Amino acid sequence: VMIFDEVDQGVGGAVAEAVGTRLQRLSNGAQVLVVTHSPQVAARGHAHWKVRKADVGGLTATTVDALDEGQRLEEIARMLSGATITDEARAAARALIG
Repeated sequence: VMIFDEVDQGVGGAVAEAVGTRLQRLSNGAQVLVVTHSPQVAARGHAHWKVRKADVGGLTATTVDALDEGQRLEEIARMLSGATITDEARAAARALIG
């Protein structure tokens, strides 16, 4: 098992896509867990979980939810466009996922 926590920090575009491609290749021979904010890297994954943190009564609560294919598309679109997900962001997410 290999774990990468924001290995793509500070990069974007073509470099983030190259990082995603290399991580995907690594996953052919080992289990790879990646924490990312990059849609280019997230689009290369085989399974996706969304991690959320919230303040609940002064304590931090963390939830982790497995995403199905539709939720995966929406999450990558959100990563591309922010709070308001547009049709253009969905189309770009589809293109990234392939």
